Amino acid sequence: MTLSSAYNIINSAFAVTGAQSATIARNITNASTPGYSREIANVVDNPYGGADVASITREANSALLDQVNSSTSESASQSAIAAGLATLAQTVSDSASTTSSGAMQNGASPSAMLANLQGALSTYEADPSNDSVGEAVVSAAGDLTASLNSGAAAVQQVRSQADANMAASVATINSLLNQFTQVNATVVNGLHSGADISSAQDSEDSILTQLSQQVGISTTTNANGSVSIYTDSGVTLFQDIPQTLSFTPSPTLTAGVSGNPVTVDGIPITGASAPMAVQSGALAGLAQLRDTIAPEYQAQLDQISGGLVNAFAETDQTGGTAPALPGLFTFPGATGVPSTTQVTGLSSQIEVNPNVDPSQGGDVDLLQNGGISDPGSATYTYNTTGSTGYTGRIQQMVSAIGATQSFDPSAGLGASDSLSDYANNSVGWLQGQNQQATDAASYQSSVVTQATSALSNATGVNLDTEMTNMLNIENSYTTSAKLLTTVNDMFSALMNAA
Repeated sequence: MTLSSAYNIINSAFAVTGAQSATIARNITNASTPGYSREIANVVDNPYGGADVASITREANSALLDQVNSSTSESASQSAIAAGLATLAQTVSDSASTTSSGAMQNGASPSAMLANLQGALSTYEADPSNDSVGEAVVSAAGDLTASLNSGAAAVQQVRSQADANMAASVATINSLLNQFTQVNATVVNGLHSGADISSAQDSEDSILTQLSQQVGISTTTNANGSVSIYTDSGVTLFQDIPQTLSFTPSPTLTAGVSGNPVTVDGIPITGASAPMAVQSGALAGLAQLRDTIAPEYQAQLDQISGGLVNAFAETDQTGGTAPALPGLFTFPGATGVPSTTQVTGLSSQIEVNPNVDPSQGGDVDLLQNGGISDPGSATYTYNTTGSTGYTGRIQQMVSAIGATQSFDPSAGLGASDSLSDYANNSVGWLQGQNQQATDAASYQSSVVTQATSALSNATGVNLDTEMTNMLNIENSYTTSAKLLTTVNDMFSALMNAA
């Protein structure tokens, strides 16, 4: 080996240790930076007997990244559902207590209010001539209709908020896809030119994780290094160019009104008509909340409302064929009692019949005597003798609460039950859905934490390792410096000998 060759080897050694030191310093600086992957200076032998840094690459683990993204999508979906159900569940938080007038239900659920109405009717049955007790029945009925109205309003609020959040999610997805377009181009161009693309690849991973928060995704890497992105149902989101998601927010989402779908190139990816509906991510959870879960609870409230109108309806007492009409409970424009399939939206409209409500100019005695539906008409009068001790109609109303009647099974609670049991089951259904969603959201959150930790351990920076590597680099630098001194001495000796 000539001294000139030795100089070349020493120079390459200094260049390599410099590049390695810069890489290690960058790792240490970004040790706490979220999403940063440890970089590695790849050293290769050169033709002159020395070494060169051929490239800077990063630690990567695609399997763990996929796990982080999939768990992030599941967590976001469950969190969106849990947040909506928590709002609805606030309307059915009940507890029992005992007052001077007997057992009462504290809370605002239809079930609790129906129990209070049944108790008030039983008290009224024991003292039918006491108008103040009758007024307590009307008040309890008002509390029940208010509970149903509030429940329906909560459903509309949850659906409207979910719809608004879907619009925000779509905007976020479109923005992320546009960002990914630029970063992906940097990666592809860098691979072609041999530039350091570690930072761009970190950005790609970060964008993919943010994207998975909004919608479940899968990815493939093409031969040129470009990444293609698909929804978890297989719809293309990015393939060299980004697809644009479209969504028109719904101005109103009353009972029976479906929200608009999110589309990609005109193809729905949410809603019942979607051929390839997304399965996870906030978008999927919000769509399920808006289009399935909340409407199902709405349907139950409507069934309870229809059941109340039917249970307390008044029938022809003359032996004729006059139609049954709403009694204690009615709704605007009512001309009869609704069937189980004709109650859509009734929970937002049901009210106490003004004819029996003293606060609206009504006569509370109609509770005992009948004729609420048509005051002054003998057709619907039950107490034909005008007896102040008459309890027949009151007994009928008490019995009607526990009597079996038909319900629409599409509301998810069966086709036949008593009104009180149906209301109880509805509360149980909502509380069960809420608990299930809360547990699922908590579990998925822990899965995300574990997956993120595993990815960080595999690809992140370990300061102890980096400091050890830095010490080794310093030793290599010292050795190269000593070698340079030796070669310089040798050159000096040769020059002096000449």
